[in-house]
Amino acid sequence: MKSEDDHQTKIERRDWLKAAGLTSAASLLAGARASAEPAGTPAAKVHGVVFMVSDGMSPGVLTLAEAYSKLTRPYGTQWWALLNDKKAARGLMDTASANSMVTDSAAASSAWGGGQRVNNGSINMTGDGKLVTPIAAILKAKGVRIGLVSTATITHATPAGFAAAVSKRKDEDDISPQYLERVDVLLGGGSGHFSANDRLDKRDLAGDFARAGYGVVKTRDAMLAAREEKLLGTFTRGHLPFSIDRDQNPAMAAAVPTLTEMTQAALGRFLASGKPFLLQVEAARIDHAAHLNDIGALLGDQLAFDDALAAVLVMVGKRDDILIVVTSDHGNANPGLNGMGSAYGESTQRFAKISEMKASHERIFAEWAKTPRANATQLTALVKKHLRFSLKPDQASALLQALRKRPVLEWNEQLSKPEGLLGQFAGNHTGIGWTGTTHTSDPTLISAVGPQSDRFAGMVKNSDVFGHLNEMLG
Repeated sequence: MKSEDDHQTKIERRDWLKAAGLTSAASLLAGARASAEPAGTPAAKVHGVVFMVSDGMSPGVLTLAEAYSKLTRPYGTQWWALLNDKKAARGLMDTASANSMVTDSAAASSAWGGGQRVNNGSINMTGDGKLVTPIAAILKAKGVRIGLVSTATITHATPAGFAAAVSKRKDEDDISPQYLERVDVLLGGGSGHFSANDRLDKRDLAGDFARAGYGVVKTRDAMLAAREEKLLGTFTRGHLPFSIDRDQNPAMAAAVPTLTEMTQAALGRFLASGKPFLLQVEAARIDHAAHLNDIGALLGDQLAFDDALAAVLVMVGKRDDILIVVTSDHGNANPGLNGMGSAYGESTQRFAKISEMKASHERIFAEWAKTPRANATQLTALVKKHLRFSLKPDQASALLQALRKRPVLEWNEQLSKPEGLLGQFAGNHTGIGWTGTTHTSDPTLISAVGPQSDRFAGMVKNSDVFGHLNEMLG
């Protein structure tokens, strides 16, 4: 197993360096082309767009990810390299929804995919019940191929915002049929929303996709072997596992593809087809980890997202007509490294303790739930086993009470929940602090490279993305 891991590390190192070189070369060419074109020259043609979403990524996460990448592997992150490339477009995304300064993922993706700000909780549906036509339906009618890749259920809010319309985001059984013949490649979790055994209406939706010419796959090997141009791949009933959990479970790693592998499967089909395309790639579980105040899971999935970005840059390296946009829909819990020790001298070594963590908070809570009568000593042992630090007796008691729905409230009620408490206790060892367990109003980072990337420079309103994508592809 060690030799395979070492081989994978070499591949990732090679691809990152190749991606970095291609990014630099592509941006230099773009800069030279822009400086040579007189005012009024038609914009460069866009054949395809890869729209990459690090869901729930607060701006400070990028700094943490860069440091964590250098700590755990011998290179930094591709997104950091893009931000440091003066030729790449850089900006901030204004993320508000129609009814709140703080958006949820449904409203955020609807702004991108429908061109209107809608209320939180709805997908491409206005407050007065009017349907907003999603961008997938518009572009599909113009011959553009559409792809959705996610580490959540593929019917979750962010992918759905590009291709569906429902009044309530939780109605994922109503979202999945809208993808049929509208989306060419679907890869992620959520098999239950396509299965007659799990759907309330008992419809064999996976069978409908197969009859419509889609390859229907449920394992990593089947996805890698599939040759159909249209593909439906759902690898778990719910969300895909966190990378930190997948990496510790060889059977899970063999069955469930990485975000990079799913992205390569989708993008490879589109590049080979010769047709224009729009591909959304979402690293959904970054958001879920932030809700859980789980820095180990968050950074593991952030680096998995960055690997997917590097793979995309390699795949389109010889093309001058593919635009790559990298952003987030909203911040979440705003994790940051606090100064630790005298003159903050312990901050770096505390941060390094994150690399010792071997499981997500989700897994820890799931294991505890299997033994609901567990006492504080058993809970302490569970945390020690997976997160590599020991709870103090009063901490174990407080966490146990919170898990039993009898929390001792702090002044910050969000942080008195089990996930908030565990995040704070871990932060005493790692230096990571959190503002809460929910989304935030901060503008998010946005980077773009390729033709017409300047559309995404400066302050970008989320609902303006729809117009940019339509003008470039439609």
